[in-house]
Amino acid sequence: MIHLVHHPDYVAPAPARSRYQWNKNGLVRDLLREEGPVFAWHEPEPMPRAWLEAVHDPDYVDEVLRAAVPPEKERRIGFPVTPEVARRSQAVPGGTYLAARLALEHGFAANTAGGSHHALADTGAGFCVFNDLAIAAARLVEEGHRILIVDCDVHQGDGTAALTAGRPEIATYSIHAEKNFPVRKARSTLDVPLPDGVGDAEYLETLERTLLPLLRGFAPDLVLYQAGVDPLAGDRLGRLSLSYGGLIARDRWISGVMTSHGTPFASALGGGYGEDALEVSRRHVASILALGGLAAKEPLQG
Repeated sequence: MIHLVHHPDYVAPAPARSRYQWNKNGLVRDLLREEGPVFAWHEPEPMPRAWLEAVHDPDYVDEVLRAAVPPEKERRIGFPVTPEVARRSQAVPGGTYLAARLALEHGFAANTAGGSHHALADTGAGFCVFNDLAIAAARLVEEGHRILIVDCDVHQGDGTAALTAGRPEIATYSIHAEKNFPVRKARSTLDVPLPDGVGDAEYLETLERTLLPLLRGFAPDLVLYQAGVDPLAGDRLGRLSLSYGGLIARDRWISGVMTSHGTPFASALGGGYGEDALEVSRRHVASILALGGLAAKEPLQG
């Protein structure tokens, strides 16, 4: 049984002038339902405003919740913040937090959205409004936990690194394409920049060689995993060259390592981009299933 977190507000109508695939979360939900009764579904509470403000500037939080984000910030985000987007932006951090709480109880849980690792203190960026990873981590720290955020998105988790810097109970790891967005990188606890075109074997060897010492040395109570599927070769916004099989191997390895170390872990969806929204959504579904120790009924092809 895999514990999944989903909220109806994750499926927001596409704002005007948006390049983000707003139908992705609905497709992910529907594809997971087609897998059969192997999931326990949970609906989160929206993240309380006080916890949003524990990480983000209160004025920016107010702008988002009132759907009154200035145009220059909307340009950095990549789409207008409508009332529907505002509700979604508050629901997603609540989902990542709930997934973490479920993981502490069951070993693993997945949020069907989130991984918004580019959002900064006073603005969103790169399709990210609020940083659900940093918000959930900050709340969990206040509850007495040590948190390691493992980010395998093809883009560096700059916002997460910046928002959690100076917090000794939170460590951040980012393995990403060095020449990809953002141009100006932040400093994670451990950054692993990769050259363009890295494939399965080199990626998996580098992941194991660099992540294991941090995991053992930091000894977290919980790992928040940003499970971006944009390292795939041919991803519209990626620069790496993993195969479909390589993505599955990555997530099976993550699951195996966390299980063997007795470390609960919760995943957030992360990035994945392409012209075919169904193909991208299938990548995310395969990732969640691999993390939970299952195989998709319709294996990825390629």
